[in-house]
Amino acid sequence: MRQQTMNNPTNFFKSIRFRIALVFVLLMIIALELLGAFFVRQIEHQNLATFQQQITLPKYITDQITTALKNKDSNEGNHEIQDILSNLSNTNLQEVQVIDRTGTIRGTLSVSGQQTIGQKTTDLNAQKAISGEQSFLKTRTIKENGDSKELLITILGNNNSRVKDISGVLIVKASLAPVYKNIESVMQLFIVAGLIALIASIGLALFLARTLTKPIEQIDEQTTKIANGDYSKVNHIYGSDELGHLARSVNELSTRVEESTETVNAERNRLDSVLTHMADGVLAANRRGEVTIINQAAADFVGINREDAIGQNVIELLHLKGQRTLRDMLENLDDFRVDLSDDSKDLLVQAYVSLIKRQSGFISGLVVVLHDITEQQRIDSERRMFVSNVSHELRTPLTSVRSYVDALAEGDIDDKEMAQNFLGVVQDETQRMIRMINDLLELSRMDQGTMAVKLEVVNLNSLFDFVLNRFDMIIENDAKNRETPTKTYNIQREFSSEDIWVEVDPDKFTQVLDNIMNNAVKYSPDGGTITARLIKTKTRAILSISDQGLGIPRKDLNNIFNRFFRVDKSRSRAQGGTGLGLAISKEVVEKFNGRIWVDSVENQGSTFYISLAYVDDAEIEEEDWGAE
Repeated sequence: MRQQTMNNPTNFFKSIRFRIALVFVLLMIIALELLGAFFVRQIEHQNLATFQQQITLPKYITDQITTALKNKDSNEGNHEIQDILSNLSNTNLQEVQVIDRTGTIRGTLSVSGQQTIGQKTTDLNAQKAISGEQSFLKTRTIKENGDSKELLITILGNNNSRVKDISGVLIVKASLAPVYKNIESVMQLFIVAGLIALIASIGLALFLARTLTKPIEQIDEQTTKIANGDYSKVNHIYGSDELGHLARSVNELSTRVEESTETVNAERNRLDSVLTHMADGVLAANRRGEVTIINQAAADFVGINREDAIGQNVIELLHLKGQRTLRDMLENLDDFRVDLSDDSKDLLVQAYVSLIKRQSGFISGLVVVLHDITEQQRIDSERRMFVSNVSHELRTPLTSVRSYVDALAEGDIDDKEMAQNFLGVVQDETQRMIRMINDLLELSRMDQGTMAVKLEVVNLNSLFDFVLNRFDMIIENDAKNRETPTKTYNIQREFSSEDIWVEVDPDKFTQVLDNIMNNAVKYSPDGGTITARLIKTKTRAILSISDQGLGIPRKDLNNIFNRFFRVDKSRSRAQGGTGLGLAISKEVVEKFNGRIWVDSVENQGSTFYISLAYVDDAEIEEEDWGAE
């Protein structure tokens, strides 16, 4: 019956014999195609190179044409050029055109082109060559009336980069039909040879496939008997190749069964040794959830002896009671985190679950691998905190620098005074960004009270107005960069006419104002008016910034200045922010013996207030406040 199956024409096309022959033939076809493509391409390149040499005019002719172009009598020079072109005996040439350094056509080989003599050339490539540009094409192929033609440009005169040494250019046009006709004949010859090789390869492939598949058929018959429990059949070994080795291996299969059992036991012992010394915790449980195997690392994670852990329920051992059941672990193999922290240690592990199945698919238990991720979580948390700090604190200065640079790029650089002012602001902002990075590194010092503060008596009106001017520039440039502005911002100032002097660190206080203004813009997605006020009371200077944005829910007002706090609303989170800027602002203001607070109505806007003690005018007059 097996022999009948192998001789069945339908099964032949499904057999490995047919597949081997098919692969062999396909490889031959691919090789012929690649070789043909490469061979034809090389023939084409060689023929084109030879053809270009054939249509290139000899140097003595180009020298004669160059001498004629230098003739001060243009008519006499044109006659000389025409005589030279008329005496050309190259039959490949269809057109030769001489153009002087002014772009005027001085001579042509074709009769139909005589009327173009004295006209300016329209060939852009020739104009580039005359002007001394190195980007002109010396040779190029064009299509004309369905025929491929080769254009060759030769510079007349001293061929170097100096335009004054160029007398003109020579354009030669020739048909490529003879070249491609020669290539076509070569391709036809190659196709005939390839078909002959392909037919021969099919016969060879079928013969080789038969020699390979016959031993495989015998091995298949023997393995079928082994699967049925019959180990009496012995394969005939035809040679020492791979199939011979395979037949010898199958012959030894019966005797290897007992040896494989012993190998499994040895591997199990080695596995136990590996589990004992693993850094990750590993435990196995039966289908009832009772622990059957646990290594020392897992026992240390759960804080129990290995002997005491055997037989305990895996859910209780991992403190998962009330969080998930054994059925959940068997049906959902997604990894999960387990908090094994206690009074003596902080421990967070990632648990990976896999099932123990028999060949029938019956689940006999599960394996849980516990990987300690406590340190990884701490590192990730610190990294996220650092990235958040940097992105929040540097975004506004970078935007300001970009706005001034964009203004310079759009033409303000031509105004030297304005350009100098803009560059000065850019330089100041760059230096301030460097200082901001140093401030982030000093964030921990704020809690310890060791933050370095450089107090100066500054004009609060001027400082506040300087910050608002930068935001005016940012808003204006953003509006210019958008084709269809979707929102418009307007900054309105309501300042006291009296100068207010306060003792603050200008850089750190500018950082505070940047944070509040940036939030006013960011959390006003529909635009609107941002109102900046500055008033002076009997004892304090009150600065406020109001927006018409999303606002803050009343329940969150007391937490808005906490570190990394965000309003728990999806529309607010969509605006970005790290929750650190206001916390830093609060600590900086308090360093200046000031106070910061906020009033807000949800969906109507927010107003941030800063209260600072001002310096009396009498105290300023007593000191020498000369210009720096």
